[in-house]
Order: sequence, then C-alpha cells, then structure tokens
Amino acid sequence: MSISSAINTAQSGLRVSGLRADIVATNVANASTPGYVRRSVVLSETLLGGRTVGVSSTGVTRAEDSVLTTQRRALSGDVAQASLMASTWQVLSSRLGDDAEGTGLFSKFSSFESALAASVASPESGTQLAALLDSANAVVKELNNLSTLVTQQRSEADREIADGVDVVNTALKKIEALNTQLTKMDRTTSEAAALMDERQRTLDTIAEYLPIQAIPRENGKLDVVTVEGVYLVAGTAKQIEFTPGTSFGADQTVDNGALSGLTVDGLNLTPGASSYAAVSGGMFGALFTLRDTDLPAFNAQIDMVAEDLVTRLSADSIDPTKTPGDFGLFVDTGTVGDPGLAGRIAINAQIDPTQGGNLWRLRDGIGAAAEGPPGNNSILSAMSDAFTAVQSMNANGIQGSFSSTELVAHIASVTGQKRISHESVLSSASTQYEIVAQSELTETGVDIDSQMQDLLVIEQAYAANARVIEIANQMLQQLMEI
Repeated sequence: MSISSAINTAQSGLRVSGLRADIVATNVANASTPGYVRRSVVLSETLLGGRTVGVSSTGVTRAEDSVLTTQRRALSGDVAQASLMASTWQVLSSRLGDDAEGTGLFSKFSSFESALAASVASPESGTQLAALLDSANAVVKELNNLSTLVTQQRSEADREIADGVDVVNTALKKIEALNTQLTKMDRTTSEAAALMDERQRTLDTIAEYLPIQAIPRENGKLDVVTVEGVYLVAGTAKQIEFTPGTSFGADQTVDNGALSGLTVDGLNLTPGASSYAAVSGGMFGALFTLRDTDLPAFNAQIDMVAEDLVTRLSADSIDPTKTPGDFGLFVDTGTVGDPGLAGRIAINAQIDPTQGGNLWRLRDGIGAAAEGPPGNNSILSAMSDAFTAVQSMNANGIQGSFSSTELVAHIASVTGQKRISHESVLSSASTQYEIVAQSELTETGVDIDSQMQDLLVIEQAYAANARVIEIANQMLQQLMEI
C-alpha cells in the first residue's frame, strides 16, 4: 500500500469514527426520550480496482422489531380501556358501599331500616319520627345523587369521545404529513430516523383510542388501518366523524339516534354496533361501553331500587287513611313508568314539614284529618314490615328474593364484583404490556453501558487511524529530507 493510499484509508476511518461517535452521543442523550429507538451507522468498504481503499457510511439505521412494537401498541390500547373501566366501576362501587358503617346507598338503607324499627318501638317520640324522616331524606338524596352521577359520567364519556376523535384526527393528518416528508428525503439519514420516531409516537397515540395496524408501503410510507379492516390513512388521512351530545337522560341512547356514534366514510365504527367495522377496544371501546351500555344498565338498577321503595311503602294496606293508589312516604315527581325514577324520587309533601306537611302523618297516616293517639304504631309497623318483606325480583340483571336493604346490598355486591373483574383485567393487561414493552426496549432501546463500550471501540479506531496518518506524515518528512 502506498503512503497516499494509507493516508486516504485513515482519513476515511477518521470520518466514519466521528460519525459513529456522533450517533453514540445522540443515543445516550435520548436514552430516556419516549419513542426514541437506537441508531447505528451502516459501514461498507470503499473499493477501487477491486481493492479496499477505505471505509464509508451508507446511512443510519433505526433498531426495529415490528412484532414487538405491534404487540406493545395493541396492549397499550388494552391497558387504556381496562384502566378507564376499572376506575369508573371503582367510583360506582364506592358510592353504593358495602357495609352499614360507610357513606353509600347501602348505609342509607340500613339507617332507614333501623330508624323504622326505632319508631315502631317508640311511636310517641317526636325525636324518633324526625330521625326517621331524616333517614328517608338521606335515602332520597343518595338515590338522586347516584342518578346525577350516572348522567355526569355519561356526559363526561361523551366529551372524552369528542376529545379523542379530535386527537385521532389530528394524529392521522400528522401521519399523512410525515409520510409525505419521508418520501422526499433520504431515509438513511439521522433526520429521517427522527421523523420515523415521531411517526411511531403518533401511531402509539392513535392506538390508545382504537386498535390499529401499520402497513408499510413504498417510498417509506405507512398506511393505517383498524384491526377490523377500515383504512384510516390510505395515502391521505380519513376523517372520523362524531357529534357531541347535549343531553344524557335515561332515554338518551345511540340506538334511538339521540346520541352519536363513530363513522368513517359512512362506515359505522361505533363500539357495540352491528357492523363489521365496529371498534373492538381501546379508549373508544371503553368510553362507548360506559356511555351506552354499562352506565345505563347501572342506572336501571338504581331505578329498580327506587321503584321497589316507592311501591313497597305505597301499598294501600299500610295506610288506610290515604286515597287508594296514591303514593305513600316516597313519591315519583315525574311520569310514572318513565326511566330515571332514581333522579325523581322525593319525600311525600304531606309528611315533610319543609314542604308544608306534618311530621305526625308518618305515624297517623297521610290522609289523617288530625293527629291521633301518640302510642299508635300500626302504620309504622306496617311500613317496617313492607320494607323488610322478602320479594322475588327478576329484572335488569338482578334475580332473587330480597328485602329493600338486601336488594341494595345485592346490587352493591354485583357492582363490587364488576369492579374486581375490571381491576383483574387491568392488572393482567398492565403486566403483559410491561413485559412486551421491556422486551421491545431491550431490542430497540438504548443501553448506556453498551453505548459506552462502543464509544471505547470508536475511540480506539480513531486513535489507530490518527496514528496511521501520523506515521505517514513522518515517512513523508523523511523522504523530503533525502
């Protein structure tokens, strides 16, 4: 090898060593950056006349494992869905409560039952009657609050759907723009790698809302399609359509057209819809399930509790002074039979002093013309018997025989079981996600120790090439002195 060839070869080695050092520095600096994947320099021999005359870089590559990335992306949607379901059912479960010492609906019913028994034992006590009315008011307030909570939760789910649609639509347009940028540049450069990282982060954002697949196309493009086969990006980005709702009463549903679903190019993506395109998971899956299925079903169970309470204590056999068919202690302030009774139930105005009624009517009857003997507990005793009587029920997913308090306890138990079930799903999905994410990180992430070892090798190569140039320079100087 001639001196000039040695110098050229060493210079190419210095250039490549500098590039490799820059890439290592970039890797280390971005080791904790979300969505960043490890870069490496692709090297090749420089040939002249069939002989190696140096080394050169043919580009920068990103570490990729498409299988692990696809699995991790799918699991991220599962975790998002399970997390939302678990948190919502935790709220509902805590509001119902599961013991008499708590603050939920079960506690209010238990207190009302105890207050009834105390009034039966001391019908002459105005203090006991006032305590009974207070406990009845507490039951009404909690039922009203639960109904309001369901409405608020459905409204919030609808709002989050609208926000999510905006996020996904923005992300789809971004994928289209990144595709266009990548087709116009050398995809073996560091700049292209950065754009690919950004595109991967954008795909991850979409995957939290609905399950997707990324399909590689020519010129570095990616198409985005749902797992059900609906294209969201096919050259150009599609637009997901959704109209936020304004009212979320018990009779407001997606089936009767009162609430909006998801559509793309006329295809129905609404989770739960009878369409091949219906989304099956992610945040959208959870949000639509809560808004259109789980929360309405829970509300129907609370309505059933309210209806049972009104019906039991309005029995004509309890109070001979009231007009047959009229309400007893609890009344429906709306149209009888309409959904949403838990939000309308109230105390009979004839009994409530704050509404112009008389407290003694609890003991003497709603239709009594005047206050009766203070020791007469026949109506209070009949109310207590009706409240604690065991009755068969089979509606809204509740089947069995219950007293009023036992019905609430059973619904609280069912709700608690759903909470535990969703928490188990969340735990499983989170564990799987962590395993896959860690595996992906091992394959594509930055290992600082490994990068430092590479840097030592690069430093040695740089020093060796610099030494070659130094020796060649000395040889040239000696030749010039001859």
